[in-house]
Amino acid sequence: MNPPHVRRYLHLFRPGALSSGIAGALAITLVTAGAPAAELWVAAATTDITPDQPVALDGHRNLRISTNIQSRITATALALESRDGDKPIDHAILVSCDIVAIRPGIMDKVREKVGPITKGFDTNKLILCATHTHNAPVTVEGRYSLPESGVMKPAEYTEFLTTRLAEAIAQSWQKRQIGKVGWGQSQAVVAHNRRALFADGTAKMYGATGGEDFRGIEGYEDHDLDALFFWDQQDHLIATLINIPCPAQEAEGGLLIHSDFWDPVRQTLRERHGKDLCILCCAGAGGDQTSRPQYGKAADARMRDLRGLTRLEEVARRIVAGWQDAYEGARKDVRGAVALAHRAEGIDLPHRKVTEAEVAEARAEAAKYADDPKQRWNYRWHQGVVERYEAQKTGAEEPHKTELHVLRLGDVAIATNDFELYTDYGVRMKARSPAVQTFVIQLACGSGGYLPTERAVRGGGYGAVIQSSRVGPEGGQLLVDRTVDAIRAMWPKTK
Repeated sequence: MNPPHVRRYLHLFRPGALSSGIAGALAITLVTAGAPAAELWVAAATTDITPDQPVALDGHRNLRISTNIQSRITATALALESRDGDKPIDHAILVSCDIVAIRPGIMDKVREKVGPITKGFDTNKLILCATHTHNAPVTVEGRYSLPESGVMKPAEYTEFLTTRLAEAIAQSWQKRQIGKVGWGQSQAVVAHNRRALFADGTAKMYGATGGEDFRGIEGYEDHDLDALFFWDQQDHLIATLINIPCPAQEAEGGLLIHSDFWDPVRQTLRERHGKDLCILCCAGAGGDQTSRPQYGKAADARMRDLRGLTRLEEVARRIVAGWQDAYEGARKDVRGAVALAHRAEGIDLPHRKVTEAEVAEARAEAAKYADDPKQRWNYRWHQGVVERYEAQKTGAEEPHKTELHVLRLGDVAIATNDFELYTDYGVRMKARSPAVQTFVIQLACGSGGYLPTERAVRGGGYGAVIQSSRVGPEGGQLLVDRTVDAIRAMWPKTK
C-alpha cells in the first residue's frame, strides 16, 4: 500500500546529559500538529537468554541457586520505522525480556553494543522492558552472598545477556521491511490486586482474606488486554505485542529457571500462527497485582481440575482467548500507512521523604542483619533507607532520574516507566490520554522500585513501605502528568 505524500513534519533534537545509569542525549520528536501517516517498516527477532550454568535467581529476599530449566527465557526485539519514500521520519526499537527488571547498567551496556552494529538507529530510541518473572538470573553484583565456584556470577550473566540483546536488536533493525499494523483490545482476567485491607486500617500484600478482620481488597484490577499485530506485505503475521497489567509471577519461587505464564502463551500462539511468530510480552501498570486469586481459590482450583489445566495454563488460556478476540477485530482494520512518532526524555521525580520513625525502624532492622553475610539482601533493604535519610538530611539527595518514552503508532499511544507502578496510575494515564488506545508498559529502561498510591502508603505493608519505595505518591502523580502531556503533544488539538 502506497503511503500518502508527507507534506510536513517537525523533528527536533535536544542534547542533554543524563546521569544515574541513563546514558547519552535523548532524541525528542515533538509533534505539534499530529504525526503524518507514512509508510511503515517493521521487523522482529527473538533470542534465547537462558544461561548454560547455575545462577542466582532474582526477586526474593533469600538466595536461590537454579538447579534446572523449566522453560527457556527469551527476549524479543521489535523494530519500527516510518518513511517518506527513502527518507526516514522516525523510529523505535522495543525489546521485552524475561527477567525481573532492567537493573542499573543494562541500558548503558546494550546501547554501547548496539551503536556500532545498527547504522541509522538512534540508540536513545531503544526501549527495554522486563516481564518480571521471579525465576530469572540476578543481574547486579552484591545483592546476595554467592558461592565462590559453581555459579555464574551476575556480571558474567549480564555480559551474556546484553550481547544477546544487542544481536537481536541489530537483527530486527537490519531485517526491517515494508509492513502493516493493526491494534486491538479485549479483556483477560489475569490481574488480581494482591493487597488485603484489614479492620485496623492496615494492608498486607498477600494478606489472608478469610479472617473476621478482613475488610476488602485495596485497589482496582485492570483486565484490559491491549495488543499490536504486525504483518508483512504477504499478510503473514510476523510479530505481536501483548500488554497485560500484571507481572509474570504465577510460578515465582523454587529453583527452576522459568519464563512463567508467557511460556504457554507463546507456545500456543506459535502453534496457531507459525513457529517464527515473534511475541513481545509487556507488563502493564501492575505493581500491586498478581495473577493468583486472593479469594475464591477453591472454586478456581475446581474449574482448573475440570479443564485439566495447571495455573500457568489457565492464565495462558485467558490471555490467548483475549488476544484472539483482539486479533479478529484488528484484522478488519489493517494499515500500511500510519503515524509514527517517538518522544524520549529524562525526567526528575521527587524522592519519597524518609520520616524519623521510618529511619529509626530501618536502623534497628539493619543492625539485626549487619553481621550475617547470608542476610545481605535484608541488610541492604533496610540500610538503604538509612542512607537515603542521611542524604535527605544533608541536602545531598538528588531527584530520581527516570527515562520516559512515549510513542504514537496510528491511533495507539505507548508510554513507558521504570517502576513497579500501581495500577491506579496506569488507569489515570489511560483515562486522560487522547489516543484511541493507550498501552502503559512498566519496568522499562530502569529499575525504579514500587510506586505506591496514597491509600497504599496509609495501609503500609510490603510494596508500600519506605523500604520498597524510592518515589511516592507525589512523584507518581507527576509521572502521570508528564506522561499525559507527552502523549497529548503527539495528537492534534480537537475542538
